[in-house]
Amino acid sequence: MSALQVPEHGAVVVIGAGHAGTEVATELRACGYDGMLTLVHEEKGLPYARPPLSKAFLLGATTEVDLAIRPGNVYLEQRIEVLAGTVDALDCGRRKVRLRGGRELSYDAVVLATGGQPRRLAGSDIERAPNVHYLKTLADATALKKNLRTSSKLVIVGGGYIGLEAAAAARQLGLQVTVLEAQSRLLARVTSEPVSDFYLRLHESHGIEIRLAVQIASFEFGAGGHVTAATLADGGRVACDVLLVGIGQQPRTELAERAGLAVAEGVLVDVACRTSDDRVLAIGDCARQPYGADQAMRRIESVDNALQQARIAAAALTGKPLPVRAAPWFWSNQFDARLQSVGLYTPDCERVVRGDPQTDSSFSVWYLKAGTLIAADVVSSPRDFAAARRLVGGAVSVPAWKLADTSVPLNHLVTSATCAKSKVLPSSKSTPVSV
Repeated sequence: MSALQVPEHGAVVVIGAGHAGTEVATELRACGYDGMLTLVHEEKGLPYARPPLSKAFLLGATTEVDLAIRPGNVYLEQRIEVLAGTVDALDCGRRKVRLRGGRELSYDAVVLATGGQPRRLAGSDIERAPNVHYLKTLADATALKKNLRTSSKLVIVGGGYIGLEAAAAARQLGLQVTVLEAQSRLLARVTSEPVSDFYLRLHESHGIEIRLAVQIASFEFGAGGHVTAATLADGGRVACDVLLVGIGQQPRTELAERAGLAVAEGVLVDVACRTSDDRVLAIGDCARQPYGADQAMRRIESVDNALQQARIAAAALTGKPLPVRAAPWFWSNQFDARLQSVGLYTPDCERVVRGDPQTDSSFSVWYLKAGTLIAADVVSSPRDFAAARRLVGGAVSVPAWKLADTSVPLNHLVTSATCAKSKVLPSSKSTPVSV
């Protein structure tokens, strides 16, 4: 067996059954792997999609059945054993995966798809409070959904994707909603000021109270240990029936750490998703991989990234050519606005706004470094987002004025870039294309 290929009739164990784990299992079959394939799922039932949990599921527009990533018959037909259980240990020396309860699974290769877990608020009292929620799993969403239907005041700690999506859902359910954000703007980690300001106005226009640059000093507790209010450092007080915490997530690396794998703010992997142990791969939210022009180690939290890494891992395990990485993309639905982003925004890049976020319900913001497109945020325009994926994915060099000028169709820029790229010599394929 080569270093990059599992035996055709070997055994592969995938730990984690989110989008990353489910995709790598089915992709292994698509790549011709015919051996034993076990998908270890910490929860009961079929693997399910998590993005709808903070949106359609809370609203009741999506059911548990709708969340299934694939129908159950797919796993049977492809001979993928979906095994409910929790992995306690990964023994790389013996090539064994030990489940809680003592059962061991032998492997020729393991794929870690353990994902992430919500960052927690400090304090034992807040952890025990029955009306304090985090939102990651179906069980989390089900408990929150039930609580929202019997409450009138929701306080959300955190103005990121999860917090804002849940705020929009709760407001549509009729609750009074307050969002407490420690940063000076919403979505500060992932986007620029024009997009942050647009979403601030959007939420406030629907009656949601947004408090920025605030710090929570303490919580008040009532009967049964329920949180009844958040006390702020400036002396303010915000009453609540329900508290949702959405302050980001951290990668689940404990299994990798105990196994002696290289870990630093994620499980460290190479371009083929291999860890410091050649038989162990890691993909999805738990993995930190070289990415971008600078090949810096990055951990990218998105379904698209999880799917791309899963396909890379399957190719590596079966000796197939590795798929070319595309620019990762993300999305968020809040009220009637759909934010779609491609590439990785950084605060130090040049910013170009197309349209008017103050008056338009649809606009876009483009991010360039040294004249080359590296990312774009598109609000409520699927057509513009399709163009953005092609332009950012092609590392196109576009004059800022062309991006800003709404009279210049984005499709023309795509066409120009495609024509220019076709004229680039093979030895210069990595050179940005100017349009």
